[in-house]
Amino acid sequence: MFGTNLLERRSKPERIADQAWEHLLSAVSYAGDSVRDTARSARQNSSDLADGAGDLVGSAADEARRRASLAFDALAGRQPALPWTLLIGAALVGAAVGWAVGSAARAAGSRDDRAVDDVEFVDVDRPSSPAV
Repeated sequence: MFGTNLLERRSKPERIADQAWEHLLSAVSYAGDSVRDTARSARQNSSDLADGAGDLVGSAADEARRRASLAFDALAGRQPALPWTLLIGAALVGAAVGWAVGSAARAAGSRDDRAVDDVEFVDVDRPSSPAV
């Protein structure tokens, strides 16, 4: 009750100043929320960017480590190991292609023999021949 009488007795410039102050506080509060949201978004984006850069640097470091190991082995006179996985994979692919080609050739060969056996020779000089 005391506050209401006090607010009613203030002059018009004081009330305008109070309203302006309230608007300023609400604008700063809104701007603070906006800045906070922007900062949070920037932090997330920079975190994602840092993770991507870390992955890229990590893969580059792994590649550098692998190359350094190969260079060290070459300088030590050691021969590189055979790529057994690649060799076994190539052998399996070759066997599958050879099997497919062989099956196709056998199928084509058996069709030609059947076609020759099914040919019926007709004597066109005879009048009772089915071709006439």
